[in-house]
Amino acid sequence: MPQLGDPNFRRGVVQIVHHDEDGTFGLVVNRGAGVRTGDLCDTLEIEWRGDRDAEVGTGGPVQPETGWVLFGEGGPRDLPGAHRVAEGIHFAGSVDALRSIGERPPERVRIFLGYAGWGPGQLEMELAQGAWLLVPTTPGVVFDGRGEPVWHRVLSELGVDPATLVPTPGIH
Repeated sequence: MPQLGDPNFRRGVVQIVHHDEDGTFGLVVNRGAGVRTGDLCDTLEIEWRGDRDAEVGTGGPVQPETGWVLFGEGGPRDLPGAHRVAEGIHFAGSVDALRSIGERPPERVRIFLGYAGWGPGQLEMELAQGAWLLVPTTPGVVFDGRGEPVWHRVLSELGVDPATLVPTPGIH
């Protein structure tokens, strides 16, 4: 929303991966890191049999040296630490997971560097202040498209005209 002044999230679309009383972990799905998947995997000495030119995403400003993977159906089912985020969206966050996915990448896969994180109660406070708009998650938003058009698409699917967004407090 417009009142969120942090440039890391301006017109950002964040897929929440984990949320509980200890905090929230998410990945910005519409920002590129300017790095190709093949180059990143070469640096890590991981064989990548998928699209080597796919851009790695900037998952957020926290720990940009860490890597994360979101993948769709058809990905490895037995990855240690991997879990289902939503229908058609799975998450993994280890080099071993990336190595396994790299051997046989599913049709839909995204790699991210960094993440978006909120401490206990922080995201709830930002929601109450109207800083974020919650929308249902879909694999299409996570895997199809990049950049600001994803933000416009999400708003359009809600029937919201971006020009009508104004800074106001959320519901308390």
